[in-house]
Amino acid sequence: MTSIYDVLRRPIITEKSAHQFRKLNQYAFEVPLDANKRMIKEAVEVLFDVEVKKVNTMIMPAKRSRSPQSRRMQIRSSAYKKAIVTLADGDTIQAFEGVR
Repeated sequence: MTSIYDVLRRPIITEKSAHQFRKLNQYAFEVPLDANKRMIKEAVEVLFDVEVKKVNTMIMPAKRSRSPQSRRMQIRSSAYKKAIVTLADGDTIQAFEGVR
């Protein structure tokens, strides 16, 4: 990791993450596998000017599928690390909010 801009790869926006940032004030990001919680917290605080209360990380497994002809397992996508960041009350990240 050379800078904080390399820590947050992309936001993860799904139905579950939409519920989390509306009701629980939690935001999900894809991060590199070698990023730790301290690096993620610092990157979110600096880039979005918010206060981070808690960071949870998890490694999402690769998705696999079967080939219909040979029935062998094939990997469709590689594994990645997901970080769920809980912000202090009153703080929001405008990129997740969408159009109002």
